[in-house]
Amino acid sequence: MSEPTTPTPTPAPAPASGRSPRRGMCAAVLCLEGITLGLSTPVMISVSDVDTGTALAVGLGLTVVCLLLAGMLRSEGAYAVGWVVQVAAIGLGLLVPLMFFLGAVFALLWGTAYFLGRKIERERAAAYAAYHAQQSS
Repeated sequence: MSEPTTPTPTPAPAPASGRSPRRGMCAAVLCLEGITLGLSTPVMISVSDVDTGTALAVGLGLTVVCLLLAGMLRSEGAYAVGWVVQVAAIGLGLLVPLMFFLGAVFALLWGTAYFLGRKIERERAAAYAAYHAQQSS
């Protein structure tokens, strides 16, 4: 005869692993934007007749800022700097008119990643809180 078995409790959902969806999406946008801004450097030099030193400082400088900022997104202040980068990318349209469009596209992507990521984080926190409240009662 087999022994009676006790029902196994439902396993708890895995806690948030510390991976922020907002941070991941915003970092991806910044990396892609950094590539775009880096590629705008030769365009500034050859097509828009911008001084080589200015083009290198602006194009590659913004590229480095984007890539460094992608790694710094654990801090809330880095997101504020990300918004400044979006304004700078749109402002680059003063040197390369196409950047008005590309800067606006990346600003839209940045805003979408930022606000959608925050929404996902809030909903995830609420779901974990509800689960833990249900388990403790």
